[in-house]
Amino acid sequence: MSQTSRDSGQGMLSPFGAGAIGAGATGATATTTRFWWVRHAPVAHEGRIYGQKDMPCDCSDTTVFTGLARQLPRDAVWVTSHLRRTYETAQAIVRAGLPGPDPIPGPDAAAIPDLAEQSFGEWQGLTYEELRESRAGAFHRFWHAPAHERAPGGESFIDVMQRVAQAIHRLLEPHRGHDIIAVAHGGTIRAALGLALGLEPEACLAFTMENCSVTRIDHIDGPGMGHGWRVVTVNRPPDVRAGRGDPGGGTLSMLAGRAPR
Repeated sequence: MSQTSRDSGQGMLSPFGAGAIGAGATGATATTTRFWWVRHAPVAHEGRIYGQKDMPCDCSDTTVFTGLARQLPRDAVWVTSHLRRTYETAQAIVRAGLPGPDPIPGPDAAAIPDLAEQSFGEWQGLTYEELRESRAGAFHRFWHAPAHERAPGGESFIDVMQRVAQAIHRLLEPHRGHDIIAVAHGGTIRAALGLALGLEPEACLAFTMENCSVTRIDHIDGPGMGHGWRVVTVNRPPDVRAGRGDPGGGTLSMLAGRAPR
């Protein structure tokens, strides 16, 4: 790797800047927009599917939000979905010390419905066992249903991918070259990864996405060959160890994990 650069407003050294392998020539003219996706804090769902049900989240663990405040960039654009668990999480990050807008949501922190979790329609409120029984015992390893299946009165994951992609492109246009902190949902972030990597919808469901994890996806606009998106880190936990914030680095985790909540 030829050099490192200061890749975020935190001033932490990162191997993912200009001149790094895969980043293009140092002198190339390119515009990089960095999406910092944060999944919301835990919800007391009591084992029931909640989807777009507007439930509060638990922001009581201050060490988690202090860790996120160390990892995320300053002077960023902030967005959330329109569901309260996302803006409660964003508010907790700001309270932990990261400069951010006030209020959230508000004029400087848009609440975007197209970034919401998948609507599971009539399945919302069911326990996982009740859903399995309603499907004659059939179940999906990582999600509530295959990507193409639309929940009764709700959406399919393919529907989610389409609206999330539209929201991302709407954000790109006015904010090119900036950091964007997007506090959203597990399904939303899986859809963003699908857009970036050109994945089949079903493959997106194999990503693990823990509460309060950080996923960073860069959009690179400029000359040169290659893909326009770069995935920097996926499902990175908050840095709860003092002095160890590393917002630019991270490893790509593509492991399948627990079913979504």
